[in-house]
Amino acid sequence: MTVTITPGDVALYQEQGYLVVPDVLSESELDVVRRELAELVDKASEVTANDEVYDLEDSHTRATPRVRRIKSPETVMPSVAALVHHPVLVEILTQLIGPGVRFQTGKLNMKAAGDGSAVEWHQDWAFYPHTNDDLLAVGIMLDDVDEANGPLCVLPGSHRGVIYDHHANGFFCGAIDPIESQIDFSSTLPLMGAAGSMTFHHVRAVHGSAPNRSARSRNLLLFQFAAVDAFPLVHPIDDLARFDQMIVAGEATIEPRVVAVPVRMPLPPAPSQGSIYENQRSMANRFFK
Repeated sequence: MTVTITPGDVALYQEQGYLVVPDVLSESELDVVRRELAELVDKASEVTANDEVYDLEDSHTRATPRVRRIKSPETVMPSVAALVHHPVLVEILTQLIGPGVRFQTGKLNMKAAGDGSAVEWHQDWAFYPHTNDDLLAVGIMLDDVDEANGPLCVLPGSHRGVIYDHHANGFFCGAIDPIESQIDFSSTLPLMGAAGSMTFHHVRAVHGSAPNRSARSRNLLLFQFAAVDAFPLVHPIDDLARFDQMIVAGEATIEPRVVAVPVRMPLPPAPSQGSIYENQRSMANRFFK
C-alpha cells in the first residue's frame, strides 16, 4: 500500500500544527530498528553516566540498564540512517515544508514500561530559532502508542502563537513554566497510533509527554527537518559542505529566507547541559509529576 497525504492533511498541519500519518513503516522495517536498538541498550550496561550516545534514566544501573535517549541514532544505527531518506517520509516533508528539505538531527526517546521519564511542555523553536519557521519534527512510533504509555501531546494551534519563555532563574531551562505561562493545557491532544505510524509537529507547537506508567514500552524515534532556506540563528554553520550534505530534497542555497517570526534566544545557556532532560532539571514548576 502506498502511503500518501491529502490536501486536507496539509491544511490540518498548517492550521493546527500537527499531523499523524498511520502505517508508514512495515513490520519488517520496524524489526530492523528494534534489533539494533536492543543491542545498544544491552551495551548500556557498560556505561555509568551520560555520554555521546546514551542519555540514561536516573534509575540506570549496569545490572539493569535504563536508557531514556539514544543521541543522534542515525550515527550509530544504520537502519535509522536509512530512514532519514525514506521515500514516503521525504514525499510528505516536501508537501509540508518543501520543496527543499534538510535533515538536522535525530534522537530516539525511550519510555520503558513503568519507568519512562516525562518531557515537560516546550517549543522546539526555543532551542534552535532560524531565519524562518518552516521546520518540524517527525516522530516514528516503534511501539503502539496510546494514552497509557506516555504519548507525545500537542497544543493545537499553538504554532501560530507566542514563543513562551523557556527560562528559569535567568537561564535557559528548555521548558515552559506551567504556572507563569497561564496556558490552558486541557485542550492538548495525544498523538497516538500503531507502531510504524509517523507524527509531524511544527517547530513552534507547544508539546510534551507524561511519564510511562503502563506495562508497555513507548519508544519514539524523532527526526528534525528544516526548509533548505532556513538558516540557524544560534549555532553557526562551520562546514557548508557538510551542511548541504544533509539535504534530502531540493537544491542547496546560500540565500536564507527571512520571515518576521517571533524569536527568543536560548541564552544564557542552561546550567545542566547534555539533553532536554538535563536542561529541564533547573525549571521551577513541573506539570508532569
